[in-house]
Amino acid sequence: MSYTTFLWSLFCSAFVSSTLLPGGSEALVVYGMTEYSDKLFSLVLTATIGNTFGAIVTYGIGRLIPNKKQDERSLGLFKKWGPITLLFSWVPIVGDGFCLAAGWLRVNFCLSVVLILIGKAARYWVLAAVTLGILG
Repeated sequence: MSYTTFLWSLFCSAFVSSTLLPGGSEALVVYGMTEYSDKLFSLVLTATIGNTFGAIVTYGIGRLIPNKKQDERSLGLFKKWGPITLLFSWVPIVGDGFCLAAGWLRVNFCLSVVLILIGKAARYWVLAAVTLGILG
């Protein structure tokens, strides 16, 4: 597989795994780091952008849900900590819920994108560091 094809596959995997659909991009990122270790920055950037775009789609879905009645139980963590929880949008299972809740609660779009981007990028850089033996 060519490097360009791999990057598109990585982007799509990261995108889908950050929506409400099941998936995981970590294995593909680690594979890419072993096959294309000289292109670490573009691998992390591609995965981060794909994952962030997927989260933005989830945020958009949340915006489409009428928020006339807010269910306090389902929004507990988000309501307690506010938009800062979007830094943890990478966490499996609950992370997608944070993005959905941000859209549903009409959290500022630009703030949401910045926080999601920071969280997603940090996750992939830590994954890169662990894979390459820089951390642990």
